[in-house]
Amino acid sequence: MIVTGTSDWHGPFKQGKGSLSTTTGTLRDAAYTYASRFDGAAGAIPEELLATGHAGCFNHALANISDHHDLTVDYVHTSVALTMATDDHGPSIAGIHLTVEAKVRARRRRSSPRSPKEPAHGAPSPKPSRYRSR
Repeated sequence: MIVTGTSDWHGPFKQGKGSLSTTTGTLRDAAYTYASRFDGAAGAIPEELLATGHAGCFNHALANISDHHDLTVDYVHTSVALTMATDDHGPSIAGIHLTVEAKVRARRRRSSPRSPKEPAHGAPSPKPSRYRSR
């Protein structure tokens, strides 16, 4: 599966402006600028989309893993803090930290447990450098 998004940018780094769109139409021509990314001005922040997508993938992966362990997920709420930093090479993502709150409960065991070698199909699992849960 390949998912895509697009972005257009016009003008110099600090004075220009851009837009972000998803091919599904969930996001269409969301405006962003240097000021919206780094100075707190109104507008989209591309890294915010990364954080939101990461939270969604994590929640779906947790539901998938829970299902394979005979657990039922009543809800999962994940908050993602993506830390931006600037170094000698310019702006970068310095870290991604997840805070997860979930209600998961046991369910009756299935009659024939899944073999450890049986593949688990479902949501792709995000692979950040660290997870922080509470």
